[in-house]
Amino acid sequence: MTEEIIIAGFGGQGVLSMGKIMCYSGIVQGQEVTWMPSYGPEMRGGTANVTVIISDDRISSPVINEYDTAIILNQQSMDKFEKTVKPGGILIYDGNGITRHPEREDINIYRIDAAEEAAKMETTRTFNMIVLGGFLKIKPIVKMKNVMAGLKKSLPERYHHLIPINEKAIYRGTEIVQEVQLLN
Repeated sequence: MTEEIIIAGFGGQGVLSMGKIMCYSGIVQGQEVTWMPSYGPEMRGGTANVTVIISDDRISSPVINEYDTAIILNQQSMDKFEKTVKPGGILIYDGNGITRHPEREDINIYRIDAAEEAAKMETTRTFNMIVLGGFLKIKPIVKMKNVMAGLKKSLPERYHHLIPINEKAIYRGTEIVQEVQLLN
C-alpha cells in the first residue's frame, strides 16, 4: 500500500500539523513516510500545503505531481489541486469559503463541514482533526490507536491536555463526512 496525499489550505488551519500527525501515525505503524511542506512567508492567512506519502515500501522520492487523495481547505487550493487527483482518487473538502465546488466525475468527492462543526463544538482549533477523522473514515490507511500515538508525538508536551478534545474531534469527523453526488 502506498498513499500519496496533498493537504492544502490557509496557514493557521493546521494543514502542516495534520500531515505531521499522519506521518507519525505511519511511523508508529511501521510504515515508510515523507512529509514535504510548502508555505508562503506569512505566519497565518497565506497558503500552505504539505505532501504526505505513507507506504509499506521504500519511498523513492517525496516529489509527486499527482495524488491519490487531495484534502482541500480553501478555494485557492481547490483551483490549484483538484486537477492533480489521479482518476479514481479521492478529493475531500471543507465547504466553508468554497465558491466553486469540485466538478470532476472521474474521482470520488467527499465534503466535510469541519469549520462549522468545530464552531459547534466550541473548539475551532480542532478543525484540522475533524478533517483528519473524515479522511480516515474514507481511507483508513492508519489505525486509530496509531493516530492517537501520532497526535501525542506531534504535540508538544505542554499541549497534551488537549489530546482528549482532539480525539473527540477526530471521531466527530468520522461521523459527518459525506460523499458528494454530482448531478449531470
